[in-house]
Amino acid sequence: MNSAVRQCLQTAVWLALTCGAVVVGSALATDSIIQAPNVVPISASLVTSGQPTREALSKLSTQGFGAVIYLAPPTVHDAVAGEAEIIRSQGLDFVNIPIPFGKPTEADCESFVTAMNKIRDRKVLVHCQVNMRASSMTFLYRVIVDHEAPDQAYQAVAKVWSPEGPWKKLLVTELRKAGIDFEPY
Repeated sequence: MNSAVRQCLQTAVWLALTCGAVVVGSALATDSIIQAPNVVPISASLVTSGQPTREALSKLSTQGFGAVIYLAPPTVHDAVAGEAEIIRSQGLDFVNIPIPFGKPTEADCESFVTAMNKIRDRKVLVHCQVNMRASSMTFLYRVIVDHEAPDQAYQAVAKVWSPEGPWKKLLVTELRKAGIDFEPY
């Protein structure tokens, strides 16, 4: 076998191994996503989801999370008892903003912005029961505070639901107040 053919084969083997490693690495990264409904990774440092399992909550520090914001009342039927302690025992910050699903308010938005601003230097999980509250509040934060394009940021909400009723009203009100002309769909 001449050296040109040998080098070509070595390059092909190297490429195959490299591509295989990337595919396996991607699969492992997907497998390490939180055990919860409607997990939506926004960026390397921001993830939204529904209620994670107790086991998933207990492993957040090993996934690099530094903080958790929980947007449902801790008394909802599928809440994990002792979630705050599970999170804090890992050295993570825990914030609960107990937003009643049928009555989100401007004050809830302000509380969320305040919480996010305090922990924005860390990897954050924002969750609720099924990622409706979390996706909506995170959308508002991304658009109003971080000045992301609303149509791009809204894709994360649309993966989970189409806000209606008091949630759509809150989104529209907050967007208009910030001078942003976007209609949630």
